[in-house]
Amino acid sequence: MKNIIATSKYILIAAILLAAVSCHDRGTLRSTTSLTGWTSKDKSAAGFAPEKYYSGQMTPPGTVLIEGGSFTMGAVQEDILFDWNTSPIRQQVRSFYMDENEVTNKEYVFYLNWLEKVFPPANEDYKHIYSGSVPDTLVWRDALGNNEILTKTYLRHPSFKDYPVVGVSWRQATDYCKWRTEITNERILVENDVLYNLYENDSIGVEGKNHFNTETYFQNPYLLFDGDSTIYNKGLPDYKKNKHKNKNSFTGRHVEMEDGLTIPGFRLPTEAEWEFAARADIENREYNNIRGRKKYAWNGKYTRSTTNKGIGAAGDQLANFKQRKGDYSGMAGWSSDGADITMAIKQYPPNAYGLYDMSGNVAEWVNDVYRPIIDTDANDFNYYRGNIFYKQKIGRDGKVILIDYSNMEYDTLDNGRIMVKDLPGTIKNEEINERDAFMRSNYKKAYNIDAKDGDLASTHFYEKDEDELDVKPRMYNSPITPREIGEEGLMIQKYDTETRSTLIGDNARVYKGGSWRDREYWLDPAQRRYLPEYMSTSYIGFRCAVDRLGPMTPKRRKRFHSDVVR
Repeated sequence: MKNIIATSKYILIAAILLAAVSCHDRGTLRSTTSLTGWTSKDKSAAGFAPEKYYSGQMTPPGTVLIEGGSFTMGAVQEDILFDWNTSPIRQQVRSFYMDENEVTNKEYVFYLNWLEKVFPPANEDYKHIYSGSVPDTLVWRDALGNNEILTKTYLRHPSFKDYPVVGVSWRQATDYCKWRTEITNERILVENDVLYNLYENDSIGVEGKNHFNTETYFQNPYLLFDGDSTIYNKGLPDYKKNKHKNKNSFTGRHVEMEDGLTIPGFRLPTEAEWEFAARADIENREYNNIRGRKKYAWNGKYTRSTTNKGIGAAGDQLANFKQRKGDYSGMAGWSSDGADITMAIKQYPPNAYGLYDMSGNVAEWVNDVYRPIIDTDANDFNYYRGNIFYKQKIGRDGKVILIDYSNMEYDTLDNGRIMVKDLPGTIKNEEINERDAFMRSNYKKAYNIDAKDGDLASTHFYEKDEDELDVKPRMYNSPITPREIGEEGLMIQKYDTETRSTLIGDNARVYKGGSWRDREYWLDPAQRRYLPEYMSTSYIGFRCAVDRLGPMTPKRRKRFHSDVVR
């Protein structure tokens, strides 16, 4: 009897509380997580995209997540060169994805094969597209060295297929990143039954402007292949449909940005990102502090392993670098690092982020334009120098302009190599103008490579306007290659005859890390060097990065200081 009375009592209390809540919510929309009262079911029924389809950003193939954070960027060693361009500064880096190893010959040759197939060099419309992307294999030559065999075999012979590609300029590395974005997103659409495999369909010719491009697809899927709808498969399930009615036609819908299926875009890592990832201070974290400062990509102050963990054993070298003058590998039968030049990827233990060869093997291009000083006062968040802001070019008909054979542009580099600016089939972009930047507080112009260090405002003509000057003053008096085109359409090769005081200019790009031909000093992730963006060497390669969207890490965020023992 007592149990019955107690139960009745609880039911009465619950009823009173429910009534109170009902009175309080009377006149409001039903409970939802939406600010408008629309549930995901409501949106689907009306043809709007429900949010439930997105489950988080996909890790791009071949990459690992680098969780961002604050770190001290700069040198920990003595500045023996006394150039003061690696002074320690505090920087914040956003999370991003990074290739776990350098781009290899095998991967780069696939890129070349694709260019040769889609833009046949024999076709006059595609001249210079393929040749402009081929690495300079002659970087292996030496006036007093016997390396001629490497000029013929290093890039394409299967013995070197897993070796990092070299002889690639900054410009070529950047173009590869763009292509990798398109070929990866194309594969994603194929795997999601939105796009047919274009290379297995005999009725579809993948050539010239007829190839997949992400930006063009998002602008209008039927701008691709001149509107040929047969390139599309079933499509994604429509919001209102659970099944396709006709398996042989496009009955679903196209991928949209809101679906989050595609890769945002491969690119070269910034200098801050590369150094942050190489240093991998995360393994020395103690709560919100870092214990000590790392000299290399691994822990410790020596280049040899002190444990038997991972690849190798105690006493083995942890990177491929030059030991001393005339010693690139050590004694025969007792090799120090197992290589006289470059070596295959993943032969040494990775750092704490899972990245291989961040010290040694080859140095790597990063995205930044070189300047002697990184100005923390200018920006201490995701620092990068090299921005040129663009917008899509709109024609008189109000539509975007696609690049084709009639408006395709080539760029003659200072060393005479000819490269295409943008591939046919892509949307034509142009620099923003003063009208686009009007009343903006975060930027005032399109060209920001020399911002606060080389632009007019940073010279003693800071009170002038560029339109008032016949010649724009140059803070950095770097060499200038005369640009004269001969009768055959080739540049007349001339050297700069003026006296110059520096090699620094707006086309000088940073490269980081030591290589197979560098001494131990350059293995420090903080060290920085530069080379013109059109030049290449036998010791500089590259790897790609992708921006992390949304949370810094896919892990559920913990309560502040939850790991502190109280």
